[in-house]
Amino acid sequence: MSRPIRVLIAKPGLDGHDRGAKVVAASLRDAGMEVIYTGLHQTPEMISTAAIQEDVDVVGLSILSGAHMTLFPRVRQLLVDAGREDILITGGGIIPKEDMESLRALGIGELFGPGTPTSALVEYIRRWFQAKQPVA
Repeated sequence: MSRPIRVLIAKPGLDGHDRGAKVVAASLRDAGMEVIYTGLHQTPEMISTAAIQEDVDVVGLSILSGAHMTLFPRVRQLLVDAGREDILITGGGIIPKEDMESLRALGIGELFGPGTPTSALVEYIRRWFQAKQPVA
């Protein structure tokens, strides 16, 4: 890779549990990625603004509150409106399979449920990043 992959990890909405997000952030950092963790109770506007300001490649959202069908699409739309549809939005939490499929249809990347090894997320992000690199 020519440069480190830049990832923003965020906890949108009112969910106050961030242990999983911190584990994911540490795992991505250990894998050589640059990670920005925005903390709890972030709005979609705060997340999209931070993603643009930090010039990230990936936004990872951790949602346990059940608001995934509102929050994921809102972050995606704000990034698209800002001309940054190139940013991958991925994430995880308590998300039913049928909602994962609906979110994928809206342009959200792969989503990961509880118990998924962090290595699966690392590999997914690396594959996505390599695929978007220009051929030399």
